Amino acid sequence: MGTARRRLTSIPLLVIAAVALTLLLPVWVPLAVLADLVRGRTRVPTARLLAFALGWSWLETTGVVAATWLWLTGRGRDHRRHYALQRWWAANLMRVLRRTTGLTIEVAGVESLSPGPVVLLCRHASLADSLVSAWVVTSLAGKQPRYVLKRELLADPCLDVVGHRLPNHFLDRDAADSAGELSALTALADGLGPDDVAIIFPEGTRAAEAKRARALERIAERDPARAARLAGLRHLLPPRPAGTAALLAGSPTSDVVIAWHTGFEGLDTFGGILRSLARGAPRVRFAATRVPRDDVPSSDDVPALTVWLDERWLDADRAVDALLSESTLSRV
Repeated sequence: MGTARRRLTSIPLLVIAAVALTLLLPVWVPLAVLADLVRGRTRVPTARLLAFALGWSWLETTGVVAATWLWLTGRGRDHRRHYALQRWWAANLMRVLRRTTGLTIEVAGVESLSPGPVVLLCRHASLADSLVSAWVVTSLAGKQPRYVLKRELLADPCLDVVGHRLPNHFLDRDAADSAGELSALTALADGLGPDDVAIIFPEGTRAAEAKRARALERIAERDPARAARLAGLRHLLPPRPAGTAALLAGSPTSDVVIAWHTGFEGLDTFGGILRSLARGAPRVRFAATRVPRDDVPSSDDVPALTVWLDERWLDADRAVDALLSESTLSRV
């Protein structure tokens, strides 16, 4: 779908959703609460999720209007103003998420993002953790992110409009020419400055047990030794090294930051989100650690870089497991 056609569909649908959720507030609130209570869900997760949708739709609408105003006033290429808009969007969306779901978040290691430039490798487990990374990078660290995102996210109007005006790349995971996509990632990381962070989710998709098993099976067909090395993963998916190598090739002096989190397990679908909200207020713990570039194999040495990335991902998996065990013990 072309850009104009996509936006002529997604933006009107966004505005319609915002207006409809607002006008029908007296209808959907009692119905959602009643439906939850009938199912014994006393934390009314359906009502909470719809309340978040209401806040999200108006923040998205405001973001699109602000981006349109910047374009109309000749500032469509003003990165500073668009980064400010992105920071406002992420901070307020986090605020809406906290108020509607009761989510609490603890962040450790934000200092690892400074000074830039850095390449940030993030765990991916849910529909919301990319928002958390954006909030940490823009609001807490005060950095300018350059994201590698899947093309499907262009259905989000704000990501579509603002994302294309800032240095990001929307990856076509089904592209016949993977070399072209990797070249785009190298170009994305080129010229990273002291305030810039290039961000990629090396797993390529949201983690789930079935996905992890399939990924390990596919790796075993090509590289049994690597599959054996990664067999101990319990929470994360095997990382895909090509995208990381491409970013590192584009910014050969950047340090690497590895980030992981807990609290989003099982939230890879809307059904999982509802079940989690029904159990209690989500508690998210985000952590990051920095690796000096001298300790990272060259992007040209893909086998060595793959082993290094696998070992870092196993470390992150163990850290996630320890945090989850700690959380379990604290509830006993």
